Amino acid sequence: MRRLIQALFAVLAIMLAAPAIAEEAPVANAAAGRVQGVAVGDVHVFRGVPYARAPIDELRWRPPVRLPLWRGVRDATQYGAACMQPASRFFDYAAMSEDCLFLNIWAPANARNAPVLVWIHGGSLINGSGGDAIFDGSRFAERGVIVVSINYRLGALGWLAHPELSAESAANVSGNYGLLDQIEALRWVRRNISAFGGDRRNVTIAGESAGALSVMYLMAAPDARGLFHRAIAQSAYMITMPELRTAPYADWPAAEAFGLHVAAHLGAADLTQLRAMSADAIVQGIAGSGYFPLGVIDGRTLPRQLVDTFDRGEQARVPLLAGFNEGEIRSLRFLLPPPPADAASYESEIRSRYGDLAETFLARYPADDIPESMLATTRDAMYGWTAERLAAKQSELGVPSFLYFFDHGYPAADEGGFRAFHAAEIPFVFGTIAETPAYWPAIPQTAQERRLSDAMLSYWASFARDGAPRAAGEAHWRPYAAGRSYMAFEDEALMRAAPPNGYDLHEAVVCRRRAARITWNWNVGVIAPILPDAAPGCPG
Repeated sequence: MRRLIQALFAVLAIMLAAPAIAEEAPVANAAAGRVQGVAVGDVHVFRGVPYARAPIDELRWRPPVRLPLWRGVRDATQYGAACMQPASRFFDYAAMSEDCLFLNIWAPANARNAPVLVWIHGGSLINGSGGDAIFDGSRFAERGVIVVSINYRLGALGWLAHPELSAESAANVSGNYGLLDQIEALRWVRRNISAFGGDRRNVTIAGESAGALSVMYLMAAPDARGLFHRAIAQSAYMITMPELRTAPYADWPAAEAFGLHVAAHLGAADLTQLRAMSADAIVQGIAGSGYFPLGVIDGRTLPRQLVDTFDRGEQARVPLLAGFNEGEIRSLRFLLPPPPADAASYESEIRSRYGDLAETFLARYPADDIPESMLATTRDAMYGWTAERLAAKQSELGVPSFLYFFDHGYPAADEGGFRAFHAAEIPFVFGTIAETPAYWPAIPQTAQERRLSDAMLSYWASFARDGAPRAAGEAHWRPYAAGRSYMAFEDEALMRAAPPNGYDLHEAVVCRRRAARITWNWNVGVIAPILPDAAPGCPG
């Protein structure tokens, strides 16, 4: 009898333990195959899930290839390797590989038809990973939103164009491999996200910096049409892109021609030799070549310059949330030229370069505080102008768009000269203000900081849910079209009008440069090319 009782207790223990095991190790029966993650409270996390075949050997510099169905249950408890990139104090990964096309998923434990937010990391298309702790999607999942963060090929391995690469392509194009990775990841989401409780018909793409640049590329890419339904662009920059075979801008070579230069710099005579090189040799050897990864206008994946796509109304007609930070350039000072010696020299440079718009420029960026004026000039020309232009162009299509300006400071950032720096809003959006990297100015764990983070997280989550940013107990976010409205994130969320970004000035400058075939990027202020005369159709 004693043995019988012991056996019954053993069976009972197994029965009671079974649900706990299932909770601790959630398994999703996805179309790609079964995948096992981990349960963290009420959130199911799946890390390092491959969404395409490894782009190695003959698949290097080719469009991503869909993975075959895997057998058994795939472990998804650890992040996959970051894509190959140069090491830095800001991007230091234990594992980097060309085999890096992974994504990570945070889902509510009982998700059913949940909205999905696909996060695209920044890093100048050179660095970064979707597995950074600051992008932890748990707080979004707690609010009912599934987060998917992705890796994509970086640097020359992700964006290089070359005549031989074009020749072997059925479409006779090359470059944009990192963008094609992003599109493939969105296709994977469409095929598989229902297994994690997500709604494939309710997908928002979101990113910061180069991730926001990627959001614009995706909005412009015909092949991405229908794969997402809303877009969030944090600190995007709508700068000139190279064209595949032509060089209409004197200071911007054709992408294929520059690819030949890169190959020669690497000591490779042809594509065979390029593919024979190790990924690390390419990443390290590219330094000094002048190569800077950007999307390539190939007439297919990216049909034309982004400014032209948005002017023509050819971009995805989706609701948009976009914005920029007050201190974008405080952490990007390498974009600034040396300052003039004094106020008279500053004014002289501006008058010689901006012609009939010089007085407007100096009124916005005066000589009485040259350092601050230079910071604001580059910030507005790249990020402030882009953010408002996106909101304006989506509004012209008749879809809701929402603009923000992040101008929040705290002691560690302010004292270090980094108030509202580039990317400073990210931990507030993700609710990860206590999980920032060691190099990040520490955010105080106070009620005020938590309230601001909760507000931003709620605005972003509700926008992903239904296209309307809302936060209980916080300011009502009016659309941009309501008198150039924007949300100012200061010590709290405050609704304002007319963003502080010199938009009309920069729109006029870019319009004239486009007409004269002069590039637009960070070549502004005291290093700006001579402004052409007013062109037909350009604002005054």
